[in-house]
Amino acid sequence: MSGPVDDVVREILVRQLDAWGPAALHRSKRATFAQAYSGPPAGLAEAALRVFDEFTDLLRGRRLTAPVVSPAPDRAALDAVYQELDRPSGLDIHAVEGGVDTLPAVLSAASAAGAPLFAFLDAATGPPPSAGTLAAVAKGKPGELLLVLAAGAADHRTMLGTAGFPLVADVELVARDGTARLVAFATAAGKSLDTFKDAMWAVDEYAGVRYRDPHDPEGHLLDISERPHPGPLRREILAHLAEVGPATVTDLRRFTVTDTVYRAADANRVLTTLLSAGQVTRDPPAGRLGGDVVITAA
Repeated sequence: MSGPVDDVVREILVRQLDAWGPAALHRSKRATFAQAYSGPPAGLAEAALRVFDEFTDLLRGRRLTAPVVSPAPDRAALDAVYQELDRPSGLDIHAVEGGVDTLPAVLSAASAAGAPLFAFLDAATGPPPSAGTLAAVAKGKPGELLLVLAAGAADHRTMLGTAGFPLVADVELVARDGTARLVAFATAAGKSLDTFKDAMWAVDEYAGVRYRDPHDPEGHLLDISERPHPGPLRREILAHLAEVGPATVTDLRRFTVTDTVYRAADANRVLTTLLSAGQVTRDPPAGRLGGDVVITAA
């Protein structure tokens, strides 16, 4: 991986691992972090593994299996990372030659099912993962997936839902030169989805890379910022209300997290603006904007 878009993918992955690793190792005596690439990882696999240097103490008495699958795995580079990490006894790094759809066999050999599993699948330069590959990741307890596809990929949400992931968030990364990738995060835990959204908006800006909401029909590009421009979210919430009718604040927060690139907190910010502008009404008409307040398009 190389280029500004790939730099953003790397930082999102690293931030997600920062949150997943301690939680998984506190939850279970064993866990799996799996990476699979359709092309050369070009340093991304090693960057991800270095995250575990921050919590090697948690590996004592536990087992973290970390397979790396790619067409030509760099075993020397992976071994160098293992040496950098002072060869923690609880960490097993395995280099496996293959593609993204080699992962189910690798997970089976690692006995990954039934324990925390986080998989990073980079299929941007190849076909999307098979249904069997996605389902193999969903068998983790819990199973979570960060998936990279070519921008414009169709039906990935349907595939992920069918595989067993009830919650999906996605975003397209677009560079100035037109290079673009679609990144999707799939999970069964709402808290993990919130963590992904926070990680996504907290990354540093890289050479003009911007976000694009795959669900925004106008395809507006958004600067990466802790307070992203609310315009597209205003339009999407109003369109959603026009489609479904009155909805609670809780419903609109959930819609924002799962069906837009924004966070739940951004929904509250936009609803306050829409109420001030008279574009929506609320019931009850006064008081705190709590989750059970009903919002109706004016």
